Amino acid sequence: MRTAAVRVPAQSRVPERRREGERDRERDVAAGASTVGAAARGEHTHSEVPLPCPPVENPPPRAEAARPVVQRASVRGQVLAALRTALVGGELVPGEVYSAPALGERFGVSATPVREAMQQLALEGAVEVVPNRGFRVVRRGTRELAELAEIRSLIEVPVMLRLARTVAAARWAELRPLAEATVRAASTGCRATYAESDRAFHRAVLALAGNDQLVQIAEDLHRRAQWPLVGGPVSRGRADLVADAAEHTALLEALIVQDLPVVQSLVREHFAGA
Repeated sequence: MRTAAVRVPAQSRVPERRREGERDRERDVAAGASTVGAAARGEHTHSEVPLPCPPVENPPPRAEAARPVVQRASVRGQVLAALRTALVGGELVPGEVYSAPALGERFGVSATPVREAMQQLALEGAVEVVPNRGFRVVRRGTRELAELAEIRSLIEVPVMLRLARTVAAARWAELRPLAEATVRAASTGCRATYAESDRAFHRAVLALAGNDQLVQIAEDLHRRAQWPLVGGPVSRGRADLVADAAEHTALLEALIVQDLPVVQSLVREHFAGA
């Protein structure tokens, strides 16, 4: 006599499926915990690329952990400013190689912000990377300085002539404190101090054109023109700086009275002596 197969009602299989589902979830949780633990330890995992975390609208107080990033950027900026000052002042000698760790010890910071700042200077053309050694200060000669002066004249002379015809005398008069600041900076004989005030004056003049790209390009060319020559870090002494600053005051007066020939002559001579 054939025995009929016993069929298990569907309802009785539900608990078994539920148990299997729970076991699967337990395995997933265990695997996820293992992956998270590996990631926390810095180990490599082969999981899929995680989706970006959604923004937190009300971050908890522990969100202050982002503060070191701000501090690091600030340190990098301060190191960059210090390196630029050392470059203009002749403390970083053309042709010499400087390592990031040595400069970091000098500034009292790690090598990382120094290396990042030097990379920025490399982009600006002030230094060049020397593999496994550091960064070499670029050697510059009088020819490069003359080329920079020519480019600055081609860009800035037409702009200043246009501004001389369109900007009111009262607006030019507002720039007198900046011109006077260059005179005071020049009297100190510090090339780095004068370089900052010199760029500030020219930046304010060109800003009246309302062209941010123009100001940025002119600023870069101006900064390059201030780097020391191969001949030595003291190629421009205090007397040269004072004479250069006096040209700012004369230029401002010519702009106020709209004396275009004098403006053109002063700007060209000013760039030639930069």
